[in-house]
Amino acid sequence: MVTAAVLRETGGVPRLEEIELNPLGPHQVRVRIAATGVCHSDLSLANGTLRLAMPMVLGHESAGRVVAVGDDVRDLAVGDPVVLTWAPPCRSCWYCLQGEPYLCERAEAAWHRPYATDDAGTPIYAGLGVGGFATETVVDAISCVRLPEGVPLVEAALLGCALLTGIGAIRHAAGVRPGQSVLVLGLGGVGLSAVQGARLAGAGRIIGVDPSEEKRALARRLGATDVMEPGPDLAKRARALCDGRGADHAIECVGRAETIRAAWSSTRRGGKTTVVGIGPKTEQVSFTPLEIFHFARTLSGCVYGSADPHQDVPFLVEQYRAGALDLGSLVTARIRLSEVGDALAAMAAGQGARSLVILDDTL
Repeated sequence: MVTAAVLRETGGVPRLEEIELNPLGPHQVRVRIAATGVCHSDLSLANGTLRLAMPMVLGHESAGRVVAVGDDVRDLAVGDPVVLTWAPPCRSCWYCLQGEPYLCERAEAAWHRPYATDDAGTPIYAGLGVGGFATETVVDAISCVRLPEGVPLVEAALLGCALLTGIGAIRHAAGVRPGQSVLVLGLGGVGLSAVQGARLAGAGRIIGVDPSEEKRALARRLGATDVMEPGPDLAKRARALCDGRGADHAIECVGRAETIRAAWSSTRRGGKTTVVGIGPKTEQVSFTPLEIFHFARTLSGCVYGSADPHQDVPFLVEQYRAGALDLGSLVTARIRLSEVGDALAAMAAGQGARSLVILDDTL
């Protein structure tokens, strides 16, 4: 039995329960979790913006050590430190073969099958296929990215989503070049990672936008050259900072119609707006045909930073070891498993950057 924070209904609060993980399949591994970040996607699952089967153990931004392997697992061994990925590419579907592993058509398979049972025998599902708000989990071996020894596993959890998504959005989806200007709307874990990604890419001006003074200050420490509060004149202020033209790139990390529209309006003619945030299907973003023609901007979505976890996580580890990437500064709260519900409520209120659930800091 393992201890897990189980969510039983949309809009509910995760509660601690003892669950029984399913026996290992031949291509699966069991992982003892060191830590799991509380991500906005967890909130989207909890409040019904994303709908998956329940009861569910949320948490998908995790790192830990392998404690058991299936009979046919060859690339991992007991004791290996790993980061877990919620979108593992199969390497054989049409999207993977087109060089778009972040759109893999089989990546969501683990989202829809039970991975455990409760004491009444009720099937339990793993949120986004990971189930990280628990002391241990069972995942497909392909969902693990092995880490070199010496990387602190507690902070390494952030590599699995926030950093991979935010930095990937800069490197891959937006393709930011040295000297370009970047505006980041929403300075949660992903947005602050995008700020770091823009710095790594050599961006000339990096503008962080968030209503939270704490988050704006953190963005400055992580590389933002300018910060501002949102508001109806955001686009005007952004243009003023960027030679009157607007930003070369706007990275939207909120997932709301109004912030997507603000990002678009803050982007220069011929620039690129990249939407990373996950928004509800009940909102609509409006553009006129004339402005689409006149501004010649590009608007694109971004899934998982358009990244390949098995290639990008090693890159991020290299940056961390070189001192160019700050993991710990993203964490504004270290909490216990019993406090997951409070962390989700704080996130809904726009408080803090990243809460990190510490499961086992001895790993």
